Amino acid sequence: MFKTVNRVLLGLLGLGLCALGGGVLLGGLDLQRRWGFDVPGWWPFRGSADVVLGNEGRLRWRAEGWWWPTVIAVLTALLVLLLWWLWALLRKDRLHQVLVDSQDGTAARLDGRALEDVIEQEAQALDGVARARVHLGGRRTAPVARLRLWLDPHAEPERILDRLDRDTLIHARDSAGLDRLPSEVSLREVRHRAHRVD
Repeated sequence: MFKTVNRVLLGLLGLGLCALGGGVLLGGLDLQRRWGFDVPGWWPFRGSADVVLGNEGRLRWRAEGWWWPTVIAVLTALLVLLLWWLWALLRKDRLHQVLVDSQDGTAARLDGRALEDVIEQEAQALDGVARARVHLGGRRTAPVARLRLWLDPHAEPERILDRLDRDTLIHARDSAGLDRLPSEVSLREVRHRAHRVD
């Protein structure tokens, strides 16, 4: 989800910057006169003598009482949005790759999402588990698995944790060639509608 939002935002920002840069370039090189075409009446850059923001544009709203609070609020919101975006890009809490020792001196890379999917499927196959979500964190050489399990009403949490520890996580650890795979498990009960008894 975040990758899609990130790509869309980057695409829109890139298109906007390209349009702005192309407009400035069009006016700065006086291409409309040289190549003999017209631009719309609202187009701000008509020749090499034009400026990006003239006196009229800069001074038009200064006397209005709402102008400066609006400008400050919009710029603050934009700054907060861009800082959140930067923080989300730099955040590395999800492990995208796990380094697997291939026993020949080199390390193979295992897709972190693939390992998460395998653990999820094995955990969901356990009796009493309605749904499972797995999130790999930590370092590429020392991953940490965080599991969230939603349990059916008839589930036995102690038995599920035992099977998870003895089977599911050992399979994941062995298949990735890891010495250890520390795990945190969160258990939740599946919400279900009450049944009416007559």
